[in-house]
Amino acid sequence: MSSQFFSDENKEMLKDHGSVYPSEGGHFSYKVIGPCCRLFDREDLPWPCSRLSWRSKEPSWRRIGRRFVPDIAARRCPSYSVDILQPGSKPISTTLTLFSTRFTPKMQEWWYSKHPRSKEATNIDPFLTV
Repeated sequence: MSSQFFSDENKEMLKDHGSVYPSEGGHFSYKVIGPCCRLFDREDLPWPCSRLSWRSKEPSWRRIGRRFVPDIAARRCPSYSVDILQPGSKPISTTLTLFSTRFTPKMQEWWYSKHPRSKEATNIDPFLTV
């Protein structure tokens, strides 16, 4: 991908590894490990699960499709793997989704792409030229 694909406005959206930011409410700080996509585990759905294709209840072992799918609640916002830093305690590793920040369509395409080229090992940063 060329760096012209994304505007300078989007460069500010990708947080650098190791950088520390305060939370939106100011209750804690977090250190960014890296960007990630938040996936929904379909196996966590309660049994039985309703599906239109089955027209009834579907047992968990008969679910059709991929187990992990992009979480539609977090699909338009950036998610990062972070260490939450609290004074006087050990860092807590978790995934943080910044719902107050929205992707532009081009940035969302890089973050949650369905194209085979997105699985290439060189596709780690939307701003690197290949």
